[in-house]
Amino acid sequence: MSEQEQSKLEQVFANVASNYRGADVDLHAVYRDMRQNSPVLQENFMARLGVPSIAGLDVNRPTFTLFKYDDVMAVMRDHVNFTNGFIAEGLGSFFDGLILTAMDGEAHKSIRNLLQPVFMPETVNRWKETRIDRVIREEYLEPMVARKSADIMEFALHFPIRVIYALIGFPEDRPEDIEQYAAWALAILAGPQVDPEKAAAARAAAMEAAKALYDVVKVVVAQRREEGATGDDLISRLIRAEYEGRSLDDHDIATFVRSLLPAASETTTRTFGTLMTLLLERPELLERVRQDRSLVAKAIDESVRYEPVATFKVRQADKDMVIRGVSIPKGAMVSCIVSSANRDEDAFENADVFDIDRRVRPSFGFGFGTHMCIGQFVAKTEINCALNAILDLMPNIRLDPSKPAPEIIGAQLRGPHNVHVIWD
Repeated sequence: MSEQEQSKLEQVFANVASNYRGADVDLHAVYRDMRQNSPVLQENFMARLGVPSIAGLDVNRPTFTLFKYDDVMAVMRDHVNFTNGFIAEGLGSFFDGLILTAMDGEAHKSIRNLLQPVFMPETVNRWKETRIDRVIREEYLEPMVARKSADIMEFALHFPIRVIYALIGFPEDRPEDIEQYAAWALAILAGPQVDPEKAAAARAAAMEAAKALYDVVKVVVAQRREEGATGDDLISRLIRAEYEGRSLDDHDIATFVRSLLPAASETTTRTFGTLMTLLLERPELLERVRQDRSLVAKAIDESVRYEPVATFKVRQADKDMVIRGVSIPKGAMVSCIVSSANRDEDAFENADVFDIDRRVRPSFGFGFGTHMCIGQFVAKTEINCALNAILDLMPNIRLDPSKPAPEIIGAQLRGPHNVHVIWD
């Protein structure tokens, strides 16, 4: 990959981060106050921060914001009374509306049942052995070892892109093409904007990127189908998938794969960066994890609770209802602040402490209920492999004292921008 292509991808990544605000406020302190004093807020809290919505921008829809664990849980698990179809008007419009998170009811259930087997642990563990671990170690970390220092976020930005595109079934001998596809995918995430002056240009750029991405995915799908779709890659598996007599055509597969790509790398990058930051800030815990690798999975789950990348989820009320005495009319938007729910004192003991030994309880970093992230096991497996490889290959890895300490920031798509490390 050329320096120009690398800098282009890193610039798009930075643009997406800055689009979602929140770098200048102690959000956890604000959330603590909201849980105590305004657990159901009769306004759009994220809009107050200047965070754009993935929903359609209908100013006539009232928005209510929830901060407590039990309220967020009740909404996330109730897919009948709290629906997702509105996403098709916002972020979903960049995918022709064919996006799993924008579907409800039987349509969602049918498509999810068709897709789910492709993402089960049996499949992903096979990918781990044949592709994920090899790519991370041989192509990224082993060439870095002799340098003795790095901004680990450069690795974190690139390895999930390389891995997910390999799993999907893109040719592995054209890395420059993959970097361009990844830049397009991130440009789609920058489509939703708050500033009206920026909105039209960002939307046009996102639509152009979505079309370009669809075209290249469609070509790969057609090639795989022509070859018989016998491989273990995601596209071949989707071609072979069937549920209750239904299978997917090339358009279905291309639109679904395209909808996966923006989050597939973005979320993994930021989650990994956050995990590394939290462990590097606690050297004794990092050493404990190094000595006992069974703790890696616990560390990942606790980091997703403690500092989720996707900080809020939005649903739409399908009927009039009341939450904590507040009347919510049918059609209103309900914004569930995941970062607040995950730190609710009434749900988690010592909620503001990063504790990998805490009693397991569901948190909402990868969603919850019928719309839980379909690719979460892939993301966790990638992160698990990356952390294990770093602990194997980079002895005594620690924060670089000569560089600024990492900061986990952002009101949405939260994570560190830089994590400077050294090792022996």
